[in-house]
Amino acid sequence: MIIDTLDNFERYVSLNPLFRDVITFIRSNDIRQMSLGKHPIQGDDLFVNIAKFNGKAKTAAVLESHRRMIDIALCFNADETFGYTPADALPEAVYHAEDDYSVYPGVSAHTYLTTHPGMFTIFFPQEGHAPCISQENELHKAIFKVKA
Repeated sequence: MIIDTLDNFERYVSLNPLFRDVITFIRSNDIRQMSLGKHPIQGDDLFVNIAKFNGKAKTAAVLESHRRMIDIALCFNADETFGYTPADALPEAVYHAEDDYSVYPGVSAHTYLTTHPGMFTIFFPQEGHAPCISQENELHKAIFKVKA
């Protein structure tokens, strides 16, 4: 898991060759103005979901993880808190291969971190993360899905 500001994103391009394409896409598009939904960048290997979610309390947030994709999340309009649990602390869970996710209802996050507009998080495969924790009614955000 990584948390940082967008100004520093370029420091992480060595972690995955598609991260360079994320930077190029962000610099070439006004992602805040993009329509809601999935926007392909490199087929199924790299795309961005522009979405609006209702903010929720920590007690309502559910941990999730992925096996094939890395999540890069940035919220445009509000502070967003994420629950985080490292992979080795997650219990066994059903994996939904078609949509690349597992969920862990009833499992509390080990720690919480908060991002502000202009920041991002990177969650690598298997890392448990509970997104959308916020006091705001609506979170407008981008979630880049990057093949690991």
